Amino acid sequence: MEKTYKVSYKTYLNDRLKQVFFHGQLTYPLYVQVTFDRKTIVFKSYYFELFSKARYVIFMDGKMHGPSLEQIMEKEELLINYIIDKRLPDFSLDQFKLDYTFYSKDLCDEMEPGFIDYLFVFFQDKGMPALATTIQQGSKFRILYDVIQDMKRAFNRPLYDELVDNSFYYAPPYLPLYGFMQQTKKWPMLSLTVMEWEDIKTKAKFADYMLNNNPEKDVQEIYDQVEKWLTHIKDVGE
Repeated sequence: MEKTYKVSYKTYLNDRLKQVFFHGQLTYPLYVQVTFDRKTIVFKSYYFELFSKARYVIFMDGKMHGPSLEQIMEKEELLINYIIDKRLPDFSLDQFKLDYTFYSKDLCDEMEPGFIDYLFVFFQDKGMPALATTIQQGSKFRILYDVIQDMKRAFNRPLYDELVDNSFYYAPPYLPLYGFMQQTKKWPMLSLTVMEWEDIKTKAKFADYMLNNNPEKDVQEIYDQVEKWLTHIKDVGE
């Protein structure tokens, strides 16, 4: 008779480690533990790392406001359950960790460095090296998409249009993906994961977003660019 094994997991604050600052408060880092066939793996929460970044906090009434640990745990549990359901009945801890690394990734966060490189070169070519460096360094503390929106108000129209139009050819599709994500998510849980992107309903909603906001752009080209990034992420993970 074939044996069946139960997959169990938990998310927890790892009090065996030193406390770290999480948006102004000290806390133990969030970890994930998964057990299967009497074997266990333990690893640090991807979402804890992601939402610990300074860009995910705003100041209101003299206080810092950002994601809560409860919100992050909830996001972890959705992902973990998704992977378990996807891999049963051929579940393995090694495959789980590969899937976790892949499906957890926030596409906007992954594509942001490439978009920053594009902006750096763009403003260098325009004879604005100080601005290029300021954007490169300052993006660590601010959401880059919001910076671009401020540029829309500060720059003359031809310069701004050139920056955005060229980005569709020389940069990852960070801007349309972030714009779409911002319309479909609520602060502070602003992310667009690989797990979410691979849902056909998400892609259909993205196509509608592009039709309403960038009707002149080819949605299929963006899909193709994202697929190239997904292949790269998967290859690096393996």
